Order: sequence, then structure tokens, then C-alpha cells
Amino acid sequence: MADEAPKIRVLIAEDDPTSLRLVEVMLTKWGYQPVLARDGEEAWKVLQADDAPKLAILDWMMPGKDGLAVCRELRQQKDRPYVYILLLTAKTHESDLIEGLGAGADDYLTKPFSREELHARLFAGERIVAVQEELTRAREALREQAIRDPLTGLFNRRYLEEALGRELRRAEHGHEPLGVLMLDLDYFKDFNDTHGHAAGDAMLNHLGAMLETHTRREDVTCRYGGEEFVLILPGMPLDVASRRADELRQAIGQSTVAWEGKGLASTTVSVGVACFPQHGTTGEALLAAADQALYRAKREGRDRVAVYAQRVHEPV
Repeated sequence: MADEAPKIRVLIAEDDPTSLRLVEVMLTKWGYQPVLARDGEEAWKVLQADDAPKLAILDWMMPGKDGLAVCRELRQQKDRPYVYILLLTAKTHESDLIEGLGAGADDYLTKPFSREELHARLFAGERIVAVQEELTRAREALREQAIRDPLTGLFNRRYLEEALGRELRRAEHGHEPLGVLMLDLDYFKDFNDTHGHAAGDAMLNHLGAMLETHTRREDVTCRYGGEEFVLILPGMPLDVASRRADELRQAIGQSTVAWEGKGLASTTVSVGVACFPQHGTTGEALLAAADQALYRAKREGRDRVAVYAQRVHEPV
């Protein structure tokens, strides 16, 4: 027997016990899963949970925080999933209707109401929530496309700048170190000339996968451009970042790339290492420091790790 679809959870916020029980019975009969709140404060707590119901029936007049206040405050939370709000009230004046909708309610039902009307409003609410969730998924998919490198699946340079700024603020606030590695494939042009650009793409894809599997969950791995990659390592001091860089260098050098049913020649990487705060206090400074260290690794023979040699001048 196939598993039944999970019931849709609906918050009912009503301070009158008889009305609360009546709506609860109706919703249960229609196949919903009622979540009960006996005042506005309790309703607000329910709506702040990670698994908050996506449909809410709020009585306008409740002690403490009324339904209108709950509605207004909920609509101010732009980063939370959309909740369809149906206001219940004995108010019948047109100005009340305007005020309720202006506060962010999706619909308005005047007491006493018929079962059929409530059922129809909830069904409409389901459709609205479904559309909102589809729009959210579409926005997330577009954002992923905007911040991901299409070849390797790693974050792109645009996201790197955003993430580096965020992690620097976090590191500064928490007085934590922040490591930055810049990697570059050695002799990549020769590899492309020998095996072709399709094989070169396979190599870049392979390197991206290697970096993903050899980093922590909190690390940010980006394709910087061409055959260059950048790793942001939150909380990692310079000595640990240097050791991590050498471990990556060795792992990549010992790996081979499968392409068209055969293994291609392995490649090596050069790595430049910089760290906050000793090598820079801005994203631009840290990337420049890591880039200079990488250039030195290349100049000294490739397939090696170099640490940025200069330090930020401390104020006198």
C-alpha cells in the first residue's frame, strides 16, 4: 500500500474555546492537521518554528497580540516561507476589511461564516502557497546558476567576493583567523595542447571534485577563473592552512583523470597561502597576498606551496 500524502498543517488561533473546537473539527474532517493556539502570542510562537504551518486562520480579536498584529509582524519577516493568512472577525465595516488586507492578510471571513465558505478559502490558500513555493524554488535555482561555475559546479568568482567579505566580518568579530588558498594547475596550457580542450575541461572538473571532497563543510571552494581556484578556510590559522595546502597538492598530484575510457596523465598544482589578519584585513588584500605567494611557487619550480612573505604593518 502506498504511503498517504502528509496532511497539510493549518494553524487555528482563536481565544474562544467553542469556536476553536468547531473549526478544529471541520478542518480534521476535511483532511487537514489542525495546530491550535489560544491567543496571539501562542500563534506567533507557532509561526516562528522551522516547521510552521503554511496556512493560518487568525481571529482578529485576541488578548495580548491580536490577529492583525500577528499578521503585520509576520509580513515584515521577508526571509521566512510564505504563510497564507485568513482573518476571522465579527467586524463588518468596509474600513475594517481594508485594514485587515492592508496588514497583509490574504483573505477575510466575517463571523458567522458557512463551512463551505471556509473550506473554499482554505482550498484557495493551498493554491496560493503552492505558487509561492514554486516561485521560491525558481528563485533559488536562478541564484544557484548565478553563483556556480557551470563546468566544475564550484562557486564562481562573483560568489567568492560575497563569501570572502562575509567570512572576514565573522572572523574579525570573533577574533578568529581566516585562511585563503589560491591554486593553479601547472602547465595546463601544455596539457590542453597535448590532449585537447575537452580533456582540459575533464581535468578542471576533476580538480573541482577533488577540492570538494578534501575540504570541510564550512570551507568555501571557488573557481577563480581559468585554471585557478580559491579556497576560503574559516577559523584556520596559517600553519594549519599551509599544511592543508600541501595535503591538497599531494592528493591532486597522485590522482588521475578518467576521460573517454582511459586515464590521462596526472597533473600538479602550485598553491599560494595567505591568512587573516597577518597578511591582510580586506578581501582584496588577502587575494592579492595569496596570488603573490602562488606566483612565487610557480617561479620556484611549481608543484609546491608558498606562503605570503610580507605582513600587514601594524599601526604605531
